[in-house]
Amino acid sequence: LKEIQDWQSEGVIRYLGKVDDVRPFVLSSSCVVLPSYREGLPRSLLEAGAIGRPVIATQVPGCKDVVIEGKTGFLCAPQDSVDLAKKMAMVLELSRQERLDMGARARVHIEKNFDEKVIIAQYLSVLSASTS
Repeated sequence: LKEIQDWQSEGVIRYLGKVDDVRPFVLSSSCVVLPSYREGLPRSLLEAGAIGRPVIATQVPGCKDVVIEGKTGFLCAPQDSVDLAKKMAMVLELSRQERLDMGARARVHIEKNFDEKVIIAQYLSVLSASTS
């Protein structure tokens, strides 16, 4: 917490603390960044894509399943701050329209592959095949 407070004092970050609803912050962002070492299937990336935001995530299981490199966001090497910074710079270099298009593709990708109805249908298909 001390380090976060120091960064905030230096103006490096704006720490929001705990919030109950992240949607306003995601909506006001150009991109969502999750430099994780390892994930399951990150809900934060699913939510970002559903809202129509491109993402930058680490090329680890879970994260790499959500991101289509160069289409819905970018993947960086695990534990590589230089590569993460490079991917962040790539997003900053995109035009507003290119970011919006990437976010729109992210939304379509999330709806097509991760919508609750799609997942439930897949579960039911597996369950019915295993009982046959």
